[in-house]
Amino acid sequence: MSEADLKRALSWAAEEGWNPGLDDLEPFRTADPGGLFMAWNEGEPVACISGIRYGDDYGFIGFYICRPEHRGKGYGIAIWKHAIAYLGARTIGLDGVVDQQDNYRTSGFDLAHRNIRQSGIAMADSPMDPRLSPLGQGVFPSIRDYDQDFSGGDRAGFLKLWCAPMVSSRRGFAFVDDGVVKGYGVIRQCDDGFKIGPLFADTPEIADTLFRALAGQAKGQTVYLDTPEPNQAALELAERHELSPVFETARMYKGQAPDLPLERTFGITTFELG
Repeated sequence: MSEADLKRALSWAAEEGWNPGLDDLEPFRTADPGGLFMAWNEGEPVACISGIRYGDDYGFIGFYICRPEHRGKGYGIAIWKHAIAYLGARTIGLDGVVDQQDNYRTSGFDLAHRNIRQSGIAMADSPMDPRLSPLGQGVFPSIRDYDQDFSGGDRAGFLKLWCAPMVSSRRGFAFVDDGVVKGYGVIRQCDDGFKIGPLFADTPEIADTLFRALAGQAKGQTVYLDTPEPNQAALELAERHELSPVFETARMYKGQAPDLPLERTFGITTFELG
């Protein structure tokens, strides 16, 4: 995809109700510039998909949209097969709507767990905790290393932009204890409200501190947090801050599922990129 194509894909995602971030374009492009695809018919864009390579062993499918007026014509399955081929022999993950699980199973995907989108009004005040550090270039090498446990592969290029300190629509914090990163999170402004993601932390207490720091950036506004259902502490965090389930996806894998630390995953990064 060109930059203009990705802008179009983001607008399609907004029309589908996916609520993308205001400044998602550059980080998404950087994740894997060769893994963003648009299907055309007689000069008209009809479908899109992303197949993001995270190193040699893992990839992620997202942004799978066929325009409503072109569904049932074969464009969707054609671009799907193209993305699958692009990812090769890698294990492939996706977050799919529940009613598409059977279709994904026919392509060799197995259900791993559900992700629950939680939503509510941010009421938390940012804590005055000296262990909280705004994300920036100084802490980035430690964030990059910490993140690799959660992402299934190296996504340093994406993270460098996702965690950049000079983007007005995104804010992030690391929890640093005695010089060691023990969690981090990002909040970004979207078409509707704000999404928190990722929210990774070594303990529920650290996750709560980070959540309050992030939600405090949007006090009085709607916030969203995508919690993995197997992490009971993440569900309890959402309930404690009066967030309620509004949507869910099925995390599925084709191939050997990566051993990701769900007990430390309190909010996934994005449904589009994993």
